[in-house]
Amino acid sequence: MAINWFKYSAPSSFYPLAGKMVPVFMTLAIVLTLGGLYWGFFQTPEVLSDQKQYYKIIYVHVSSAWMAMWLYVVMVAWAVLGLIFNTRVSYMMASATAVTGGIMTAISLWTGAFWGQTSWGTWWDWDPRMTTQLILLFLYIGYLALQSSIEDTRRSDRASAVLAMVGLAIVPVIYYSINCPNPNECASLHQESSLERVESNILIGMLVTTLGFWMYCFTVILMRVRNIILRRESHTSWVARLEEMQ
Repeated sequence: MAINWFKYSAPSSFYPLAGKMVPVFMTLAIVLTLGGLYWGFFQTPEVLSDQKQYYKIIYVHVSSAWMAMWLYVVMVAWAVLGLIFNTRVSYMMASATAVTGGIMTAISLWTGAFWGQTSWGTWWDWDPRMTTQLILLFLYIGYLALQSSIEDTRRSDRASAVLAMVGLAIVPVIYYSINCPNPNECASLHQESSLERVESNILIGMLVTTLGFWMYCFTVILMRVRNIILRRESHTSWVARLEEMQ
């Protein structure tokens, strides 16, 4: 029997579906994140090159940086779906994703600053990776600020969607700054990025933690979109019935 996915474009249908998915993703997030961090901290070498113990912040730093870029693409995808099909849930998902993406970007910058202070003796340098990541944070903030500055929900959704699409150009720039073939040419303090050269135990911990972060992002985005749905649909009869049941 075919599933009519289009019915979930209605807030009244998507709300209970999101509620059912939250516990699943939350369980996966807890198991994978704790498992990845345990493996990374206790099953990996004590020393990596000249990084010593403080290199282990990589499990949080890299995972949050990957999520920051990935969630921006996801946010734009939802915004584009909203523009094409004029679906309210798409705009709501984009808005919920923006908050989580901004938090992940801030975490990556924060952990990167601590790593930089210990490794290079500086909290901040206008390194291409740092600078582009900071621009990404401003794009998330700009998206949310523009959305909240326009009272008409439909206009704010469309305007912020266009801004998100324009800002998408920063993602390949960030990717290139991470995968620059010659860090010296890119004026980067970061070493060349290559998963192939990472020790296998470290790579396992990093990838499992990243999956845990991914599941966490799914969890909080779905929880946040449920709150957005209730706020925007507060005038509808189905929300009134839901409140009566509670």
